[in-house]
Amino acid sequence: MTTLNLSAASAARDIAYHKIAWRLMPFLMLCYLCAYLDRVNVGFAKLQMMDDLALSETVYGLGAGIFFIGYFFLKYPAI
Repeated sequence: MTTLNLSAASAARDIAYHKIAWRLMPFLMLCYLCAYLDRVNVGFAKLQMMDDLALSETVYGLGAGIFFIGYFFLKYPAI
């Protein structure tokens, strides 16, 4: 290939990366925010459930572990 073809291909690749980044980054940031809120809500739920339901730390840990196992296995069909 000539230098002109390489620079044109490089410019086209840079434009494509720029377009992809501008389309994907807002969506990825939204996904990150939702995942963060999900983790924070589990922490807030612990504060309320411990008092309301009189759960021990062991029972809460077991419930959180079961939630995590379900989350872990059920996220792969979504990919």
